[in-house]
Amino acid sequence: MATHDPHPHAGQLTRLLFIGYVWPEPRSSAASGHVMQLLQCFIEQGWQITFASPATEGPHKADLRSLGIDECSIELNNSSFDTFVSELDPHIVVFDQFMIEEQFGWRVEKQCPGALRILETSDLQSLRHARQAILRDILKADAQGADLTELFKPDHHGLFTRMAASDLAQREIAALYRCDLNLMTSDVEMQLLNERFGVAAQLLHWCPLMLEGSPASTTGFAERAHFLSIGNFRHAPNWDAVLWMKNAVWPLIRKQLPHAQLHVYGAYTPPKATALHNAAQGFLVKDWAEDALQVMAAARVCLAPLRFGAGIKGKLIDAMLCGTPSVTTPIGSEAMQGTLPWPGMIAETAQAIADAAVQLYQNQPSWEQAQRDGWQLLQTRYGYPTHCASLIGRIEQLRNDLPRHRLNNFTGAMLRHHQHKSTQYMAQWIEAKNRLA
Repeated sequence: MATHDPHPHAGQLTRLLFIGYVWPEPRSSAASGHVMQLLQCFIEQGWQITFASPATEGPHKADLRSLGIDECSIELNNSSFDTFVSELDPHIVVFDQFMIEEQFGWRVEKQCPGALRILETSDLQSLRHARQAILRDILKADAQGADLTELFKPDHHGLFTRMAASDLAQREIAALYRCDLNLMTSDVEMQLLNERFGVAAQLLHWCPLMLEGSPASTTGFAERAHFLSIGNFRHAPNWDAVLWMKNAVWPLIRKQLPHAQLHVYGAYTPPKATALHNAAQGFLVKDWAEDALQVMAAARVCLAPLRFGAGIKGKLIDAMLCGTPSVTTPIGSEAMQGTLPWPGMIAETAQAIADAAVQLYQNQPSWEQAQRDGWQLLQTRYGYPTHCASLIGRIEQLRNDLPRHRLNNFTGAMLRHHQHKSTQYMAQWIEAKNRLA
């Protein structure tokens, strides 16, 4: 009688293909930082890793080759990818964000149907867009946006109602179903997907930002000065936060601290952001930070008044790492603290945010307690060894039992079938049209 081998892949060199939405720039965004943490975790397993992307390389791209990772540029709507993935024959394919799964998932399915499919979500984009739409509605009724109660209340039913009819949510959640495992940085989003959208827990895995070691010793309260805001300007929630600070929050802080300065850093600074620079008001737009942790460690308080967004916030993780207390909103802190105290303060109005920022800036005991709370939070929820081991364990479990796992995800199998057929016909039509052009 044949026996089941519990470790059918033992001794086999695992080939992993990571298809990136962009080439990772870990110093420009938290999403890229998370990608680099995942790659490091895979490298430590001795896996053969290829990183491919259809994106143009940016100025701050990580040097993947120095890490032993093969790099390959690929094109959208090009059958050459079929040859590439067939020859590579990966055991595991990681899609970076759902749009990449839409573009390349059916080709992977056609060439390597037995490959484990993993989606790195970064955040739930349809949730972020739903919150942005709620904010727009609030601002239409009141341009000052003084009452943000509806925006900040934890109403999963209301969010589901707004998200469910959207094209974006239907596309994104279909991609989740088509994959064997979906990496979520936010356990709140996992709850929303499971309880409201019916996505089975077996398809979801909590994998937040992963940090190694303990925070380095940092400068104390007296050696620090100024407020700091940091974040990629291409990310809509960051730009909205900067505008809210400029127009509402910062004037209230300057009323109480007339000589205070806010240093605003961000990758890909557009002219509209540079135009906000005003030295007389202490509002200083500083462009891209060569070393984000260095500028964070020099600031006394980090401001992150996010009015919409999703996932967890890399800037707030960096603040904890540098021992810098932060002031944010319920959306900024969402899914980040669990049951532990926030390392700073959480507020919902411009006045409350300003008052909290001033209190932290002036009160050394409160500031030092917030710093300790941040280090405790990092240690409890964001340890690299724990999350890396959990992820690899989950991957190996799925590889050893993939047929049964997929049998239990009939919706995913159905969606993969229809995606394969429809996109195959579309690709054939595009290629035929190109030949005739």
